Amino acid sequence: MVIEESIDIEAPLDKVWKTFTDLTCWQDWNTIMKYISSDGKSIEKGANLKFCIRPFMVPIYIEPFIVEVVIGKLIVWSSSKFGIFAKHEFIFEESEKKTIVKSKESFKGITVDRFPSLFPEKVIRSLTRSFLKDLKKFAEGE
Repeated sequence: MVIEESIDIEAPLDKVWKTFTDLTCWQDWNTIMKYISSDGKSIEKGANLKFCIRPFMVPIYIEPFIVEVVIGKLIVWSSSKFGIFAKHEFIFEESEKKTIVKSKESFKGITVDRFPSLFPEKVIRSLTRSFLKDLKKFAEGE
């Protein structure tokens, strides 16, 4: 399963990038991920990240590993849990006076293949859209 979403943010790339990569302010704008912790204060290649999401009534704790960071352009993290391997890419593009943030999540594994009802695409897509809207609201509001 692959879920792709994007959002236009009326803010310069450097501001959006700083907002996204500064983990110390995620609790100020991010309504999707809770209990965020990391090896450091920002998203950096090789770092571990921990957070909790609630796609259903039960919280799910996720611990992605930051695979790649290209400053101002790309962040990739991956994780594995409950027989699901996930890879999440965030692509940042500057266009005129706005920033386009693209999200591409890919999921594979026995849980996704054999029990798709336990992993509904609609719910995951909704979480992704909300996360991007939160980022937009905060980056445009400061």
